[in-house]
Amino acid sequence: MQFNVVFIATALLVSASPAMSATLVFFNGANCGGSVIATSTGSTPGECILLSGGGSAKSISYSGVPNQIDFFESGGAHDACSNGATLVLGGGSGCGTAPAGFNFESVSFS
Repeated sequence: MQFNVVFIATALLVSASPAMSATLVFFNGANCGGSVIATSTGSTPGECILLSGGGSAKSISYSGVPNQIDFFESGGAHDACSNGATLVLGGGSGCGTAPAGFNFESVSFS
């Protein structure tokens, strides 16, 4: 009986995992237009997702975000999801565009 409970709990956790991950697509243009710079799949809540090599994106599309997503501007004190988000949007899916004169370097979600 104990084996069945552990097996069922493990099966439920494995089947729930994809629902707890997000997909992010980084674009060089505003409103999720232009060329795709990078794609991140399988990100989990609480993670800081950032472009490698000091890259940045004008906009980022997202899907699979449970509650909210925080966008952090590139350069200076906000690199790597620090010192407060530049833009905060609700969960689900959507697109975040950096303010005029700025780009995004990292995001985190909950």
